[in-house]
Amino acid sequence: MVVGKKTPSWVRIAQIGLGAIIIILSIYALAFPKTAFISIVYVLSIVLFFVGIEQIIVGIFIRTKSRWSSIGLGILILIFAGIAVAYPTGTAYLVIVFIGVALLFSGIARLAEGFAHHASAGLRALRIGTGILAIVLSILVMVSPAFGAAFAGVIIAIGLLITGIYVIAAGIEGKRVRIPGPSDIVE
Repeated sequence: MVVGKKTPSWVRIAQIGLGAIIIILSIYALAFPKTAFISIVYVLSIVLFFVGIEQIIVGIFIRTKSRWSSIGLGILILIFAGIAVAYPTGTAYLVIVFIGVALLFSGIARLAEGFAHHASAGLRALRIGTGILAIVLSILVMVSPAFGAAFAGVIIAIGLLITGIYVIAAGIEGKRVRIPGPSDIVE
């Protein structure tokens, strides 16, 4: 990471203010994790609606070989986004089921790795332990969708909290952070 010159004070104030808003949202999400999860599903459904519109527009106005598939997929996206917007709780439930199934497959994969690989005993135990934890969480999520929504909401809230703290710290620090490009790499 290469650090540049100080950012203007108005940018720093905006970063601190936005970071504070993000932290407030994370506290709300921690207090009401199920509502936060359903809200995020709803917002993502609206975003998908606009993605569908974009696909249709591209298909209509940009002439390519995949023109009709772009239009068709855009229409499908609009249909699924419309269903998701109309039924956000049902959509959230479906997402929770997918999360549960994904956790189950992940846990089984970790168990298989733990029993099959010739790694150190500590690494094998860690793989087996994480596999068991993933399977237990999977069962909890699939048996109780409310737990799944709360679990997903808490993870989202923690992510928001970490992001908010980072944005505030960047505003307080006041330095521009620049990711090094290929010319910065010295062989």
